[in-house]
Amino acid sequence: MHTLSPTLSPQGEREQTPSPDRSIVIVGSGLAGYTLLKEFRKRDTLTPITLITADGGAFYSKPNLSNALAAGRTAEALASASAEKLAAALNAAVLVRTRVTAIDTAAKRIRVEGGEMDYSALVLALGADPIPHGLSGDGAAAVLAVNDLDDYAAFRNAIDGRKHITVLGGGLIGCEFANDLAHAGYAVDVVHLGGWSLERLLPVEAGRRLADGLGTLGVNWHFGHTAKRVESTLDGYQVTLDDGETIATDVVLSAIGLRPRIQLAQAAGIPVGPGIQTNRLLETGAPSVYALGDCAEVEGRNLPYVQPLMVQARALAATLAGSPTPVVYPPMPVMVKTPAHPVAVLPPGIGSVGAWKVECSDSGICALHLDEAGRMQGFALTGSETGRRNTLVKELAA
Repeated sequence: MHTLSPTLSPQGEREQTPSPDRSIVIVGSGLAGYTLLKEFRKRDTLTPITLITADGGAFYSKPNLSNALAAGRTAEALASASAEKLAAALNAAVLVRTRVTAIDTAAKRIRVEGGEMDYSALVLALGADPIPHGLSGDGAAAVLAVNDLDDYAAFRNAIDGRKHITVLGGGLIGCEFANDLAHAGYAVDVVHLGGWSLERLLPVEAGRRLADGLGTLGVNWHFGHTAKRVESTLDGYQVTLDDGETIATDVVLSAIGLRPRIQLAQAAGIPVGPGIQTNRLLETGAPSVYALGDCAEVEGRNLPYVQPLMVQARALAATLAGSPTPVVYPPMPVMVKTPAHPVAVLPPGIGSVGAWKVECSDSGICALHLDEAGRMQGFALTGSETGRRNTLVKELAA
């Protein structure tokens, strides 16, 4: 067996040092992985930790990818700290541009490119992958998705000097990109299978108001349709919809959703569903293996948002430091970054029985999800009504 215990040198070279008796390995350098590392170091400054990442390991907030364009922020500007800087500040080894290829849960060992590594605790913070778009045509390979800094850099390069962008998907990410692109001066078409924007989170009145707000920026909506083909043209691409309508465009961006990365865990025999299944301690079905963030399915719920991730990271840090701490979620509203018409939504829980009570004004929508007894289970606010968010969160918390 070849056991690695890597550190990152200033040049990014790996150095071999003896493996410690107790070591924590975190796979993934997104917001989940680095937040866990930071929270753990608040409680334990000495336990050896290795963070392994398939990318360059720079720290950035993934939600900022969908609203950085209008602000003129490049991929380099979004990265607030390098892997080298974080390794030094957090007393951790950071292994960059490296993939974990297998997990041996019985031996508590992972296989990486170049060798193997033992762990006493393994944390999977793998994130999620874009759902494949399934398009045909000779332009299908040119369809872009933005899921990390490298993707964002490629997207910025692709739209430079272009005028017309077609976004596939009118969910949260699609709406945020549409707002950002239109605000930056691009002509934007959005193709969305749903009958209104964000239909999985918002009642119809709120979703239509959001779409109207983006429409004031010039966003053109194609509701109830999907894209089928993308063909190359002399000066760009032609997108063909399921009803035969065509859209001439310069760039196509797929924002139809994300799927938790479960393949590594599944191959190791760790139970998975839509995500890597865990209990409230974020323990998977394998001893000493944990999961958090976008890849995790915590007691049947996958919550790919920032606030649940932060709650998970703090709880798991305490657990790994010796104080078992279950994840307990407070009311967690989702803020949609669409300045043209802001949205704050706290969806009712899975299995909630009730209905939306919707109040409309010229400047916004206030929708409360109420059960049969009139108790609030969630809310959706748009426009000026988003100012009521904190008050409603306190009511739900009570």
